[in-house]
Amino acid sequence: MNAQDAIDGVVVAIPAHDEEELLGACLESVALAARAAQAGGVSVDTWVALDDCSDRSEAIARAAGVHTVALTQRRVGAARRAAIESALADFGEAALSSLWLAHTDADSVVPPHWLVHQLRLARDGADVVIGTVRPDFRDLTERQSAAWWRTHVPGVANGHVHGANLGIRASTYLAACGFPPVAAHEDVALVDATRAAGARIVASDAAWVRTSGRGVGRAPDGYARYLRDDLESLAAVAGSDRAAEIALL
Repeated sequence: MNAQDAIDGVVVAIPAHDEEELLGACLESVALAARAAQAGGVSVDTWVALDDCSDRSEAIARAAGVHTVALTQRRVGAARRAAIESALADFGEAALSSLWLAHTDADSVVPPHWLVHQLRLARDGADVVIGTVRPDFRDLTERQSAAWWRTHVPGVANGHVHGANLGIRASTYLAACGFPPVAAHEDVALVDATRAAGARIVASDAAWVRTSGRGVGRAPDGYARYLRDDLESLAAVAGSDRAAEIALL
């Protein structure tokens, strides 16, 4: 392990727009993951970007003892960016290669080993860790649940980028100019920029994050739209492809 690969600090960044129903569970899960990382000698700070919240999200975040920053843009890319900019203001440039930025969403629950897993991959040389998500199946219909399992293999990273489960070295993040302040796909744009810059990218399903399976989400073209509009049709295509493969055997 090179000295530049050592991580001694973590910032967890969470965008939120009117998430009073789910934010508390998210922050509880992040706190558990943070304690596991802190047991290994790593400091962890959590930042919630409150993007035009008119509900109790701010009160919930403050009660959880996390840092907050407020904005009024209703764009998830801008919210993620605001959380990171606020957090990095406390760090000098020399510390950025040893600082890890972990990202999730306010409607998501991370596993207790979430940060420990990302940090292990970072210490093995990863600059970016692309994690996977699973919907809360309580929110899905039986058809949607069946379609999800037909298109996903447990233990296999499917190549999709999710802001709800993403980690990146701070120096790599800044070299890629950070999240673009857009309403959707800011996570994909950031990873594409890091890849173009030669970052070491690792994908893993070993610390998947549970995220809301609601049909109407906060981002106009985010995970909720995928579950609502694309999932069953993609599963049908996958089934047709598999049938064609069997027919050729």
